[in-house]
Amino acid sequence: MFYGLNIVWHWSPITLAGLILACLLYIFAIRWARRDKPEEKALQMRRVVSFFVAVGIIALLLLTPVDMIARTQLFSVHMLQAVTLITVCAPLLLYAFPAWLVQPFFANPFVRPVARVLTQPVIASLLFNLSFLLWHAPLFFNFALRNGTFYHVMMGSFLLTALLNWWPLIGPVRELHKMTYPQQMLYAFLDGQPVDIFAFLLVFSFVVFYHHYAVPPQLGISAFADQAVGGAMLLLPGLVDLGVMSPLFFRWLGQLEAKAKIADRQRQEEEDAYVEEEGMEQHSEA
Repeated sequence: MFYGLNIVWHWSPITLAGLILACLLYIFAIRWARRDKPEEKALQMRRVVSFFVAVGIIALLLLTPVDMIARTQLFSVHMLQAVTLITVCAPLLLYAFPAWLVQPFFANPFVRPVARVLTQPVIASLLFNLSFLLWHAPLFFNFALRNGTFYHVMMGSFLLTALLNWWPLIGPVRELHKMTYPQQMLYAFLDGQPVDIFAFLLVFSFVVFYHHYAVPPQLGISAFADQAVGGAMLLLPGLVDLGVMSPLFFRWLGQLEAKAKIADRQRQEEEDAYVEEEGMEQHSEA
């Protein structure tokens, strides 16, 4: 025990096997996709590192004492798990897959129409927000806390829907997320609003939503204080959304400036052509 915290390693063979299988499939998929014309399918080492860093973080969150504390003692640690999966692991995993690696999968006639629907901005946002909020309904959440395997199913659903949620912004297959920069900014702004409202309720309601947690008295905090800290953590994805909007805004400005320069150049060329034509007519008349 450390300050009353339950430092017990949670042995979850299903989760461990899933992570090992994901690593093996990633390596196999890279080798299979590059079997023909590997020189045209450059694999950047930072993408591979991104994948294994994400898997390592997931393992730390779900296969260490962090998981036991998150399920039994501190709601704030549960939110640390959820926020890290959503804002760190999901973008890292999407970055780990170059377009040439996933395009053959999405080219499948059965997969492509489903992928088009699931990665539509409205659908992706609804799936993520509904999944996150429904899982945190006391009935479902308390049941997950009492069942380690079911709890990991919940965390897995957070990660999978977060992947869909990030796809309209950074998905590797461009054909599945054709949005202009203003549309992407609007998506980033509106997407996090339902979760932000839930976070504010956790912080400012002054009501303990989840009574399952046994906060160690050695920490000197109340159950509501623990919940409020968790709610404050849940506001972090909203700050990430603002961070995403900033480069999108400057890219949009750059795009507008580039279009303006092209229009000015075309106008100048037309004026030059007109002046040259006028000069030739005057010369011919003379």
